Formats: sequence, C-alpha cells, structure tokens
Amino acid sequence: MVKLQNYYDVLEINRNATNADIKTAYRRLALKYHPSREPKSSEIFIQLGEAYDVLSNPRKKATYDRFGEEGLKNGISDEYGCTGAWSTKYVYHGNPYKTFRQFFGGDNPFADFFTNDLPLQFGCLPPGVEKIQIPPMEKDLCLSLEDLFHGCTKKIKISRRVMNEDGHSNIEDKTLTVDVKPGWKEGRQIIFSKEGDQGTNSIPGDVVFKLKQKSHPLFTRLHDDLLYKVKISLEKALTGYYVVVPTLDDRKLNIPINEIVHSAYTKIVAGEGMPLSQDPSLRGDLIICFDIQFPKELSRDRKRTPASSHNPKT
Repeated sequence: MVKLQNYYDVLEINRNATNADIKTAYRRLALKYHPSREPKSSEIFIQLGEAYDVLSNPRKKATYDRFGEEGLKNGISDEYGCTGAWSTKYVYHGNPYKTFRQFFGGDNPFADFFTNDLPLQFGCLPPGVEKIQIPPMEKDLCLSLEDLFHGCTKKIKISRRVMNEDGHSNIEDKTLTVDVKPGWKEGRQIIFSKEGDQGTNSIPGDVVFKLKQKSHPLFTRLHDDLLYKVKISLEKALTGYYVVVPTLDDRKLNIPINEIVHSAYTKIVAGEGMPLSQDPSLRGDLIICFDIQFPKELSRDRKRTPASSHNPKT
C-alpha cells in the first residue's frame, strides 16, 4: 500500500477548502498526473484518488479531520461518540482509475482514449453514437453583501483540459469574467457554456459558478429585505428614541421609534433593503428588530411599588 502524506497536501488545498475546492483540485491534478500523460506518475495518481475518495465524503472527512489517517484506517470506537463519523476501518479500493471514472461520469475526459484502463486509438465515433457533453466544472463564487448590493465584476481563473490539433491534450488556464448584477441572491448559477474541459468526440463541458454570500457584521438578508438588530435599554423601549442605521451605500438613517418596544416588535422602513434583481430601481425593506436589555438591578430611587404612589389612611 502506498504511504500517503497529508490528504490536503496531496490535493494542494487547505483544511478550509469547500467541497467545490476539493473537486476543482482533484480535477486539475488528476488530469495533470494521469499515467497516460505522465507514465511515471502512477504513485501520485493513486494518492490523488485516495485523497479525493476521503475528502469528498463528509463522513470520512469528518473522521480524518478529527482523528487523522490512523484513526480513519484503524476505525473509531463508540466511546468517542462520533455521530456522523466513519467508525469502521477505512480501506481505499486501490483503483484510482475507478475514482477517476466516477468523478468524470460515464463520459469522462479520457473516455475516448481508455477502456478498461487501456489506451484506444484516436478516431471517429461509431455510426449512430451521438456526442455526449462532458460533465460541468462547478465552482463557488463567494461574494460580500456589498458586492450583491452594488453589483460588481469578478475575474476568475480556471484550469481546464483542452485538445490540441494533433489529438493530444494539455491543461490550460483561462480567465472568465462574471458581471454580478445588483440584487442577485445566493444560489444563483452563472453558466459559461462549453468553456470547461474538452475531449475527443465529445461536447466541451460547461463552467458553472454558484453564488454564495459571505456573512455580514450588521445585516442579515431575507430575500430582498435586510434585517438589522439593535440592543435597546428598557427605558428607551418604554419611552422611545432614535435608531441610527448605517446603510450599504454609506448613508445614515435616523429612524424614530415612538411606539412601546416589546419582544415581538419590529420597525419596517420601506425601500431601504436590497435592490430587486429584476428592477434595481426598486428595493426591499429594512426590518429593525430589538434586543431589549433589562437591568440586572435597580437603585432605590428607581424602584416603585403600588403603595408608594399613595398613602391611604388607616
């Protein structure tokens, strides 16, 4: 069995890598070190297969992150109470080509060159066989709330497999430009058609960027609305005051609170939320909610009892 180094080092990523980062790293390195291109890289190719097999599986990854390779391969006893962890002994099946084919699907980038791990000759597809598109290359695009409020332009470099005129392939870097429109939401997908991996007798894959919103120190986004939470003293909750709210476009809103504030009370300021993606001239609302701070103790001067307001005669 090949002795592995740190799985994260094998894939050239850090422990904060997302699932999309893990996939991107394996895609790039597996294509680079495939034995068909680098005959002396068989050991690296096996390491890449095992590292991806572990880190792409949440349960195996959770066990490895906590107990390391030794804990993963020796198994974890019930005394640790590792809910969701891989508690039995992990053994890699030892076939990196199987991992490679599972990753790229039935029409992986080398499907035109390999059958049962043996090279085939280049040529045309058999009669009646249609071209199948290579699976998409998926990446997360993490944006700040300010990016999604104002809109922005992001340039992202990807590594993809391209085919040369002589029938050979190589890895090429390409920069794609994403124009983010104001009001776009997390989960939106931006698709670059046929800009991904290429293969012989197959349709190039797409590149798909999926928007993810970073957490914000002041606001929580609720669809097109913005939620802003403030702490308020009990005295102000009962007597009223002004809330000063900084906005994402560098203004300050002075919002009067004239009602009695209770635990379920919210103040809605119309038109001060996120731009609507279908019409950025329109905006959602700002929702202010309150965290009432009750005093831990009261001075004698502040204490009041029903008997203190009158002194009935006896």
